[in-house]
Amino acid sequence: MATDFGYDLIVIGGGPAGVTAALRARELGARAALVERGRLGGTCTNDGCAPTRVLAKAARLVRDAEQLEAYGLTPHAPAVDLPRLLARTQQVVYRLQEKKQLIDHLAGTGVVVFDNAGPARFIDAHTLALPSGRTLTAEKFILAAGGHARRLPFPGAELALTHSDVWTLTRLPRSLAVVGAAATGCQLASIFAAFGTEVHLLEVLPRLVPAEDEAVSAALQAALQARGLNVITGLAGMDRIEKTAAGLALHYRRAAPSNGSAAERVLAVEAVVLSVGWVGNLEALNLEAAGVASQRGYVSVDDTLRTSAANIWAAGDITGRMMLVQSAGHDARVAVENALLGSERKYRHTVVPHGGFTDPEYGSVGLTEAQARAQEPACAVALVPFGDIDRAVIDDRAEGFCKLIVSRQSHAILGAHVVGEQAVEIVQIAAAGMAAGMKVEQLAELELAYPTFTAILGLAARQIVRGLGLTPVAEEWRTLKRLAAAEWERGDGS
Repeated sequence: MATDFGYDLIVIGGGPAGVTAALRARELGARAALVERGRLGGTCTNDGCAPTRVLAKAARLVRDAEQLEAYGLTPHAPAVDLPRLLARTQQVVYRLQEKKQLIDHLAGTGVVVFDNAGPARFIDAHTLALPSGRTLTAEKFILAAGGHARRLPFPGAELALTHSDVWTLTRLPRSLAVVGAAATGCQLASIFAAFGTEVHLLEVLPRLVPAEDEAVSAALQAALQARGLNVITGLAGMDRIEKTAAGLALHYRRAAPSNGSAAERVLAVEAVVLSVGWVGNLEALNLEAAGVASQRGYVSVDDTLRTSAANIWAAGDITGRMMLVQSAGHDARVAVENALLGSERKYRHTVVPHGGFTDPEYGSVGLTEAQARAQEPACAVALVPFGDIDRAVIDDRAEGFCKLIVSRQSHAILGAHVVGEQAVEIVQIAAAGMAAGMKVEQLAELELAYPTFTAILGLAARQIVRGLGLTPVAEEWRTLKRLAAAEWERGDGS
């Protein structure tokens, strides 16, 4: 006789992955419930991308104010009122929550929602216990409980903040050390520097945003240093943080170039922010009772997003695979369809545009140049400076570049990397072309609006088309001196 479970599927976690999973389950006709320990929306809406973007917007306004006089406007240097700014971030979070109406939307589709339920824990592979004393049973589960900032185990680490603690600041620190220079660390460092804080940005690896193309890392580091940030790469280790009369003393080691020995250095700052990784919210779930294995702080899944328990799948940050909002929904749909339809669909993230709201912005999609050359050593690469497009001159934002990487064999776009104004928006166009199987010659002929920052993609594409010899021209034309082209030119000389 079949077991009578309360639900066909229970989703644990109410962020982008969890909400998508619950809605997809209802689309497939399942009796579905969603359990969220706090507010729906996940880290990105409540504590991450959205409120951080509010800070980035404020930093952009401070930066833009520096241009007022050049454009014939009476300058007025803005002063940062941090408590008011942080209050604004919370207002935005509330507005986003109100706009989404997640509880009403879920309930309207028939999903049973347990929000602000506290940490749920497994009793066995089919039973979940809530702090209220209530137990829920389901045939299958989707784990989408998200993650949290990692803390390093060194003396005094408890004195440091994480990005989640930034919202508790009562005043702008005069000096700040940010440890970790991936996306979050670079964004926070850039934002606080724009606000007038003396910022030190530290990274263990040899370059900033190490997952990005090397040209992106180099340009971002140069730009941040030009804005007064102290960038320290190649850390050998973090020793301790100590309280001082003036604030904090951060003790770290950096390898000496001459003999490789790690000499201890000290930074005196008012605050330290650790941005050293993101781990899954596993602790409270009692995964062992459900037979779910984990490794290095994440739930272990196969390529179908199934865990070691036959009836449990996972999606989003908790898997440690592709920890981006835009990828969480994709993962959730794969997991739910495999759980409810018995399919073996595998998750794939081949075209995922992403970036950081630093100053300047950076955005990327597809393969880096190093990755592309590992697959096709002779791939075609174009790098066009922002100064070549009219919009950058008009807006006085000529800092940055667009790098386009293309297969010489198939003419397919392999990757695009942008540093500069609206970089994250620009790479979306490249991503759409990649997803549609667009060839570089098609991108070169796309009539992009003028004057725009996006037009730089057309310049890069036409540079590659010319290099590949895809446009027939007279030989004497090829010997002419090349001048900077306008983005509306379409000839081989463009």
